[in-house]
Amino acid sequence: MTDQQGGGLIDRPVATKERPTLKTIAFMTGLGITTVSRALKDAPDIGAETKERVRMVARQLGYQPNRAGVRLRTGKTNVIALVLGIDEEILGFSNQMVVGISEVLSGTPYHIVVTPHAHTKDPMLPVRYILETGSADGVIISRTEPDDARVALLMEQNMPFATHGRTNMREAHPYHDFDNEAFAFSAVERLVKKGRRRIALLPPPSKLTYYQHTFDGFMRGLRAFGAEEVPLHINIDAPLDQIRASVQDMMSGPDAPDGMISSSGSSAIAANAGIEAAGLRVGHDLDLVAKQGTPILRWIRPEIIVAREDVRQAGRELAKAVIARIDGVEPQLLQSVSQPRWD
Repeated sequence: MTDQQGGGLIDRPVATKERPTLKTIAFMTGLGITTVSRALKDAPDIGAETKERVRMVARQLGYQPNRAGVRLRTGKTNVIALVLGIDEEILGFSNQMVVGISEVLSGTPYHIVVTPHAHTKDPMLPVRYILETGSADGVIISRTEPDDARVALLMEQNMPFATHGRTNMREAHPYHDFDNEAFAFSAVERLVKKGRRRIALLPPPSKLTYYQHTFDGFMRGLRAFGAEEVPLHINIDAPLDQIRASVQDMMSGPDAPDGMISSSGSSAIAANAGIEAAGLRVGHDLDLVAKQGTPILRWIRPEIIVAREDVRQAGRELAKAVIARIDGVEPQLLQSVSQPRWD
């Protein structure tokens, strides 16, 4: 900006809000730029007090690394991509996963970028996009299949990744999973202890690996405790109104079960609605077992028997696994399975 005075032009500074940089933090702390950079990267040769001072100033200034610059200098993006389903959900499964991942990433240079994806679309699309654009250093995927093409492609491209759920593939890869076989087996046991003998399973879709784990546990439980299956021809991927209608039809018929197991909290709510629409009540006419990621089911119907799947912890384990894989840790050391916690 210029102004006229005595026939001449005087330069006046223009007020601008500049993005804070490492140089800004160095000036504010009295440290060198290299020291600031290494402190933000948690370098072991920088003292804890110095790191905390640098981080405090960085937070106050709202400093964010320039990812384009980081990528030019290091070839890294400092991004972990989470390929996340955007389908119907009412119990906060995805939110808990993101929170868990974020808790781990908050102490690292990495940031989470959520890549939404509908399970009705080609599951390869988001993975191909990430690989083709080089937009992440690591990937977390869910809804794994026994022979998962996404896993094969990520391994082929040497992209660090972790899966929520296992595969049946021979080459080891990082994963965190919930023990759905143990859940289904224990669910049958709990129903039989309540005097239930004719049990229906509301399962995952058959294309996913955890369907087989769930079904194996269910059938093993039926054999072990002397119960029988009442087929329910719908799975938890169906729209909730369809689950409600299917359960209502089954519970209104002559072959209605006296026990039911649901593989998700949302589908358990729909199943409960169908049971009540048929004029029956959970805890009286039949018992319902469900797993949940958020402790809400008993607010709706206290009689539901619930097992907790700690999705937030799953997010933490997946984040740690993918970072460790980026750092070169062998994949067979980055595999974990959590157990159901019965309320």
